[in-house]
Amino acid sequence: MSLLVTGVPASPGIVIGPVHLLRWEVPEVPARTVPADTVDHEVARLHAACDQAVVRLRKVRDRVEQHAGPEEAAIFDVQISICDDADLRQSVETLIRQGFAAEKAFDLVLLEWREHFARSTNALMRERVSDLLDVQIRVLSLLLDLPDRDPVDLPKGSNAILITHDLTPSLTVQFDREAISAIATDAGTGTSHVAILARSLGLPAVVGLRDATAKLTSGMQAIVDGTHGLLILDPSEKRIAEYRRRAHIELEEARALQRYAQADSVTVDGVRITLRANVDLPDEAAAAATSGAEGVGLMRTEFLVVGRAAMPDEDEQYEAYSRVLRAFAPHPVVIRTYDIGGDKLPVGGFPHEANPFLGWRAIRMCLDEPELFKVQLRALMRAAVHGDLRIMLPLIVSVDEVRQARALLVEAAGELRARDVPHRSDLPLGVMIETPAAVITADALAKETAFFSIGTNDLVQYTLAVDRGNIQLVKRFTALHPAVLRLIKRTQDEGAAAGIEVSVCGEMASQPLMAFALVGLGVRQLSVAPRSVAAVKHLIRTMRTSAATDAVAMALEVGTADAAEKLLKERLLAELQQGGEAADGLLALVDTHILPDPVDTH
Repeated sequence: MSLLVTGVPASPGIVIGPVHLLRWEVPEVPARTVPADTVDHEVARLHAACDQAVVRLRKVRDRVEQHAGPEEAAIFDVQISICDDADLRQSVETLIRQGFAAEKAFDLVLLEWREHFARSTNALMRERVSDLLDVQIRVLSLLLDLPDRDPVDLPKGSNAILITHDLTPSLTVQFDREAISAIATDAGTGTSHVAILARSLGLPAVVGLRDATAKLTSGMQAIVDGTHGLLILDPSEKRIAEYRRRAHIELEEARALQRYAQADSVTVDGVRITLRANVDLPDEAAAAATSGAEGVGLMRTEFLVVGRAAMPDEDEQYEAYSRVLRAFAPHPVVIRTYDIGGDKLPVGGFPHEANPFLGWRAIRMCLDEPELFKVQLRALMRAAVHGDLRIMLPLIVSVDEVRQARALLVEAAGELRARDVPHRSDLPLGVMIETPAAVITADALAKETAFFSIGTNDLVQYTLAVDRGNIQLVKRFTALHPAVLRLIKRTQDEGAAAGIEVSVCGEMASQPLMAFALVGLGVRQLSVAPRSVAAVKHLIRTMRTSAATDAVAMALEVGTADAAEKLLKERLLAELQQGGEAADGLLALVDTHILPDPVDTH
């Protein structure tokens, strides 16, 4: 009998394929002792498992280097050295000779090492905590004779559905897009790292499944419905046929929308809306440049860092930024400086925090680590000779932070001049508006900056006091709450009064209903996922700005998010229905992304 598990829609699309289950967590280790006459056997088991882990890690390293590059692969050199560490093996062997089984001895030593490294004042030692965890999982799995489920083992063309508890940095760097066609995770929300990555890669994804990994085994047939947030295990032939039909319809609708990709983004009543693309990885730039986007409204740079053992150097960053600029020239490319922290930490690179979203992250970390920050600023100024590059600072809450960043930019420019390196130092410096504090002081910030970009994911989180990564709070995380709409309106008004550009680059802009609301709030620049450009452009060409403005004016006055959403949806559907057949695909998208129809769960 088939089983339906409901989660959170993370990236739209349908995939039917075999499950690849990845249980990447420390296994339960029984407290087992061994008699003295088997101690040598247990010691031999220890060394055999560590040696086997090294063989596996070298294979993983070679595979990652081939499809992701030597920098990303370097993380596995660290793990290989841990497995080969003589002190580690000797410590485990000592416990074995005291009567512990090899797996229990290894587990105890690794727990001790992880605690010791985590408490260290040395940042380099703290960076090893996640590496130790990965080694612990890998070696214990071998000692306990558990299935080896490295994603590296998947052959190209597998059309596999990767199902795991969460997609961690060390797993992300192993990700092979030619083998994996969809993602499903127990953890995560629609704005979590894995969801953003899936949308960026164009892979259907469902997150927040809670305990799906406990209900399945590798190889079983499954359906991922990323549009409605469903995972269907062991589907019937009838269900498979129905989903194949739906997948065909979605594909045809997507192809139909592509004819709008290169059209002008102008509303029925003549208002031009600039559409740009969000880019996560330099590899995406070439494809994103053909999406119809007029440049990049947000290039995230933390994905140059996540999953690595060391920060990228200036030359590597210069090459990455230059690739994107060349792909989109002569259009502008807005590059956000490191937004490291929260759910986007590099591998063990920074101390654990009880509440990382309110902690040492983004601009705070960059200003406190000026030498690290200046490496990025120098790379950005060097890349700027290849196009229209604009720098954006994340999580700004005060004018002082902007001034400190500008001072470091001046210092970095001086260092490039001293080296006689070609660069541009006259780059527009803008800020992300992500907190109520930034909105309230937008008038002062506008005097110090060249543009505003509203990051709706964090703005919703900080305004509503809702953790965007908490599965329990998914229904409370809504960008259509009247408080959020009012903050966006105020930001737009302050930017317009100061004569600076205001855009929205959060995930909100990629959804038709949200885009309708943003245009009604006065926003005239949107940055969306590349695959959403054609759909949002079609929406803009089908709607009237006046209708959006009237609808939002009423939504601002209602008391609840549900009431605002209902009102906006009714007005948008009425607007699209006037567009006749040309708007049919959009009508389906509005229902899909906002209020999906009930799905048979039997």
